[in-house]
Amino acid sequence: QVQVVESGGGLVQPGGSLRLACAASGVSFSKIGMAWYRGNQREWVGGIMTTGEILYSDSVKGRFTISRDIAKNTVYLQMNSLKPEDTAVYYCKAAGSYWGQGTQVTVSS
Repeated sequence: QVQVVESGGGLVQPGGSLRLACAASGVSFSKIGMAWYRGNQREWVGGIMTTGEILYSDSVKGRFTISRDIAKNTVYLQMNSLKPEDTAVYYCKAAGSYWGQGTQVTVSS
């Protein structure tokens, strides 16, 4: 059974940083794609393709960084220079099918 769990959300001031983590179990982590989404419309933020290529949406490019620790079966989303419009529930999706429950990020002064 595949499980995906996000963590690391919280309240941060504009210009601040947060790092989200997504831990996946029940799947061969090194061989799957992992992606981050946000909001009710599940806006795509970025992801690691099965090839290992990392892509970002234009709205976060240059501010957000995705990385992974295969030994820990975990993908990270480092978010810098946060803006109020980045406020959303952030979701992780594994292998194109498995969603986590989401973690709230609020950017506000």
